[in-house]
Amino acid sequence: MNPALNPDFGILIVDDEPAWLRALSLTLESSAGITNVFLCEDSRKALPLLSKGNIGLVILDLTMPHISGEEILAAIAEQFPETACIIISGVSQLDTAVRCMKLGAFDYYIKTDEEDRIVGGVQRAIRMLELRRENLEVKNRLVAGGAQHPEAFASIITRSWTMHGVFAYIEAVAKSPQPLLVTGESGVGKENLVAAARSGFTSLDQSTAKLRWTVLLVMPPI
Repeated sequence: MNPALNPDFGILIVDDEPAWLRALSLTLESSAGITNVFLCEDSRKALPLLSKGNIGLVILDLTMPHISGEEILAAIAEQFPETACIIISGVSQLDTAVRCMKLGAFDYYIKTDEEDRIVGGVQRAIRMLELRRENLEVKNRLVAGGAQHPEAFASIITRSWTMHGVFAYIEAVAKSPQPLLVTGESGVGKENLVAAARSGFTSLDQSTAKLRWTVLLVMPPI
């Protein structure tokens, strides 16, 4: 079985220097376990690649032949507003950095910056995008009025719309690697909810089978 790609969405790195592309890709994988990466040496191919979908983050070189990183950034802001962009430039220019941030860049780095700074910036962008997607998923599930897989919670008998909202929320955040915190009074069934989350989502499909559920049960003081 092929290992799952991290993150769930693709990261597109656009740079006309093949050595830099490969170096950054290897650094992201070795330092942060980021493997869902696509490399693009020709700036003219960046937007067509984005059109294929599931690219959440673009790392752009600023100075490239054919189309500059700044032009691509402006086009992404207009055509793919949900896609985050990080600019990486070979030179430090304050006015250019300010202009890129105004165009919507998530962050701006210099190629000579320490690897940890660049990797940290990529990780922050990934987490921001994951939170945005989780929030949208929660909103959609709650608007829909319940979980898409109610069989995962079959052991919990309830007619409460509030509880069905809780089921929908758990289902929506299922793909998140973050811990799941369950609180409540003693005897309300926290363990049943946790058991339903674990057993239900590990049997529904391949994408949720890989989840690393970390559940924190918080009991009220006695």
